[in-house]
Amino acid sequence: MTCCLNPQCQNPLNSDEATTCQNCGSSLKLLRGRYRAVQPLGQGGFGRTYLAVDEDRLKARCVIKQFAPQVQGKSLEKAIQLFNQEAVRLDELGEHPQIPNLLAYFEQGGYLYLVQQFIEGQSLLQQMRQQGVFSERQIREVLSDVLPILRFIHKHQVIHRDITPANILRRQSDDRIVLIDFGVAKQLDSDADVMPGTRIGTEGYSPLEQFRGGKAYPASDLYSLGATCLHLMTQTRPDNLYDPLNGRWIWREFLQKEKGVLVSDQLSHILDGMLKDLVNERYQSSDEVMRDLNADSFLPASAAAQPPLVTNAPNPSVPPQVATPSRPPIPQPQVSRPPSPLPVGTPLGTPSGTPAGKPQVPPVQAVKPSAPPIPASPSPGGAAPAAPPAQRQPLEMALPRTPHGHSSGQASANSQCLHTLMKHSSWITGVTVSPNGQTFASSSLDDTVKIWHLPSGDELLTLRGHTRGVNAIAISPDGRTLVSGSDDYTLKFWSYHTGALLGTLTGHSRDVNAVAITPDGKFLCSGGEDRAIRLWHMGTGALLKTLSGVAGMIKTIAASPDGKMLASGGLDNKVKLWNLQTGELIQTLVGHLGCINTMAFMPGNQVLATGSKDKTIKLWNVKTGELIGSLNDHSREVHAIAITPNGKTLISGGGDATIKLWDLSTHKVTQTWIEHADAVNAIAISPDGKRLVSGSSDKTVKIWQLA
Repeated sequence: MTCCLNPQCQNPLNSDEATTCQNCGSSLKLLRGRYRAVQPLGQGGFGRTYLAVDEDRLKARCVIKQFAPQVQGKSLEKAIQLFNQEAVRLDELGEHPQIPNLLAYFEQGGYLYLVQQFIEGQSLLQQMRQQGVFSERQIREVLSDVLPILRFIHKHQVIHRDITPANILRRQSDDRIVLIDFGVAKQLDSDADVMPGTRIGTEGYSPLEQFRGGKAYPASDLYSLGATCLHLMTQTRPDNLYDPLNGRWIWREFLQKEKGVLVSDQLSHILDGMLKDLVNERYQSSDEVMRDLNADSFLPASAAAQPPLVTNAPNPSVPPQVATPSRPPIPQPQVSRPPSPLPVGTPLGTPSGTPAGKPQVPPVQAVKPSAPPIPASPSPGGAAPAAPPAQRQPLEMALPRTPHGHSSGQASANSQCLHTLMKHSSWITGVTVSPNGQTFASSSLDDTVKIWHLPSGDELLTLRGHTRGVNAIAISPDGRTLVSGSDDYTLKFWSYHTGALLGTLTGHSRDVNAVAITPDGKFLCSGGEDRAIRLWHMGTGALLKTLSGVAGMIKTIAASPDGKMLASGGLDNKVKLWNLQTGELIQTLVGHLGCINTMAFMPGNQVLATGSKDKTIKLWNVKTGELIGSLNDHSREVHAIAITPNGKTLISGGGDATIKLWDLSTHKVTQTWIEHADAVNAIAISPDGKRLVSGSSDKTVKIWQLA
């Protein structure tokens, strides 16, 4: 179908072949020669919204917002200002994967048009109407997903001002929350006058400062998010849950009386802290809410009458000073076919004339390393999971810079974070510490691998050669060679000391997501999106075996400490254990309800830990296949795990932007760190157990004190 864009047309739907509207006679030519409206989505005082297709992009779906207000004078000027403002906000913020991208903004036929990314999914309001009230667990998940988005926009000094259940979508493709409708968003430091009597936002969700004078602060968005949570829990509009006579919220009484539901003291305290009438009594930032949401202890419900857990809260009339990060590079298009394959089994070596410390891309050939790997004790840590192929804006608040260009110092009074490194320009996908514990490496979707000095955080080398994002890295037990796996379908061997590219292995037909080197340094294992696990000889680069019987994409692999077993996991939700000598499948472990993202063997070869999209970490006896225990505390998927050298502590990182330390004797969380601003994708522990390195989708690497 083709939709007529005449705002006065009462029957706008036409056949694909029509050139003029059968109802009003208006021309049906494409907007800008490429966008074709196919279905009305909504109509308001300022115009219509349409579902559309982009004929220049294989009929990709998008959303067209048409500006055709039925107002005049100052109201029209204000409407134009808000529409222009939405375009500006989307352009500034749309590179965040949970905010729709702005695709185009133009004038045609006397109307203004805004074209943006189409998000397929339901709003939380629709979800509530279909599925009923949200449970406490669901509310915690909503908060865990929305708060990092608010942190992002607030650090860009933008206030949304209209957060409601209708403006929060759950994207169908990955179940993630997406924040939409920035039509009334404003700059935090804007001094623009607001007309007397102007009401900004949606009644029932907007705080008093917006309705009385059009003023808004980060705490205003937190209020609206809190009101949204009340609506989702009760199926009742927030204004019906407030007692104006006594000036207090009665949502807990309503839930208990009408729904027979009791809410924990912790969540009650958090929501009450978000919903204070006075701005300076509320939480002042998303970080403060996230800290209480992830806290191991909290104030009892009786403390809800007191100001929320906020220390040194800023004056809401003074906007916080934050640094606006530069825009990231435009993501490259997906590789449509694999690169030309290299001969498999040809020896690897060192290209001549490569200056030390300055890696270059040699001619496409396989060569032999200058020295074979020397067997040694295994390097701690494991292969990191591949991050989704997307780019995000940096979310790290500006910290004092050292002469080496990385921020340092503690982010909060109780922080264990020693250094925050901000040299990568995209998501961090992997980290691994060298066997001597003095250096470590990080990989990123910016197509590079960086090598760092662990004690100081100084950058030592940048390895360039991959043409797509690097998903996984491993260092040989002798500390001489680094191996990387990439979205360009290749594995690359590098000199860990000089950064020289030693050779390239081809064989995978899709992205390489995971790599591991056996403890004796003889074999390299790799897994990828082509559902293949390949075993290579480290000294020659020869492909020795391809393991069969894999049902889904491989996301993670790990070699046992004794080098006899390989574990793998991926999209089929199963853990497979393989005999490394024969390549035979030993057994399959079933228990996870989502994709296996990460795994690590405990010292002693007996226990394997696995982390999953189902938000759990499971411990398995690899001899018997028995499930020993399940660790449950992350509110989103688990992306990374590592075990301390003494085998007493497991450390995990997740999509909820937290790092959790678990006591393996009790299976309980002992600490939760929330310094990262986005998903924690990779972690590694130094051989002495004193340092932890983490990498995140916030584009930062952090070094932590463990002991």
